[in-house]
Amino acid sequence: MAETSCAGLQVLVTRDPGLAALADVAWGVARVKVVSPAVVTLHVDELHQAQVYRPADLMGTAFSAEAVTPGTEGELVAFFDQADGERGSAFAERLRSLARDGVLWHRELLRDGAGHPVALNVWAMDGRTLNVAFLRTASHPLEETLARQLLFMLKKLARERGAQAVRIADPYMSAAAKAAAGSDGFIADESGFTAVLVDVCGPAAAVSAAAAEIGNRLGRVMPALDPRVPPEIASVAERVWWPVKLIDSALPSFIAPIRPRWSTELFDVPAMLVPRADVLGISREHVYYRSPGGRGESVPARILWYVSGGGSRQQGKMVIGCSRLDEVIVDEPDTLFSKFEHLGVYGRADVRATADSSGKAMALRFSDTELFPAHVTHTRLTTLAGKLRLPLPLTSLSKISNALFQAVYEEGHRTP
Repeated sequence: MAETSCAGLQVLVTRDPGLAALADVAWGVARVKVVSPAVVTLHVDELHQAQVYRPADLMGTAFSAEAVTPGTEGELVAFFDQADGERGSAFAERLRSLARDGVLWHRELLRDGAGHPVALNVWAMDGRTLNVAFLRTASHPLEETLARQLLFMLKKLARERGAQAVRIADPYMSAAAKAAAGSDGFIADESGFTAVLVDVCGPAAAVSAAAAEIGNRLGRVMPALDPRVPPEIASVAERVWWPVKLIDSALPSFIAPIRPRWSTELFDVPAMLVPRADVLGISREHVYYRSPGGRGESVPARILWYVSGGGSRQQGKMVIGCSRLDEVIVDEPDTLFSKFEHLGVYGRADVRATADSSGKAMALRFSDTELFPAHVTHTRLTTLAGKLRLPLPLTSLSKISNALFQAVYEEGHRTP
């Protein structure tokens, strides 16, 4: 170790367990890393691809995501060591072993604004399944919210990779993550938790066929859906089999205009120059306020978000994504603000300004916002509505046909 340090080197590679046991001393005294041959390539990769290990902001908040740096596994024990029989040394060694595995495991660490580790997930692709070997959350005021967001992020990641299922096989999964998985459509079995992803926007027949095909691959029976299923059943199916969209169901669709100022804070579109509030940015649930007015609002439903521009410039006007509409409440502005302040971006005065002549305002509670890879411009939106010979109301929250929703949704996911 002394020779390594005096030679101006920083890494000592050895299989000697005696030297390995002194790794902390070597680092503390001489800033020499003692590593096994198996992890040398990871350290070389760290040097050549340092950007992978640099933190990136998470959803525009002060939270950040980064790769677990080789050699730091032991430092995470205090944050993610679960009390259900797992020793800290076993946790660290299993985390290290995945880095040495022939499978390309992605070890991702989330930190809060103060730099403290708050969540850990390790995943790899196996054909059409995204396998998760670690899913841990640390004690934090937003632990439950982080767990729910982490599951949604894994689903979105799996979809981007063409996966049809997410399987969590962490035997010591954190309690918050287990609770979140149970309410998010993950089914528990002897191997862990599994969620099915049905990436179809279409009629019940097409959805059922795709689900059956996935079920056959996974060895499980999937329920068939009938056309015109009630909104409640369709909404549950769209949550459990996300990102599926049942177009011939009775689930209604709406479009809501939102000014860029508010879409920036709610959705980080356009992106903010300063971090969003942590509670708002990490949550899967949000609230937006409107003036009440019988536009056929009903829940559950789907909602498209149309960012309205200032002045007459059309290029700034576009549909950026969709959400699941969970609740519509009409009440006194102060009552709504007190109930939903942590989920919305309006101040008390802004909520009061949405009130109508009766003194009431409307709160739209929505969840699981899906931002489109390709924004649908005003010009393209008008063209789609014209082809379907359908009206296109954009001045206020309005009900639209499911056919128009499907056209816009598919346009938002078009590939170049």
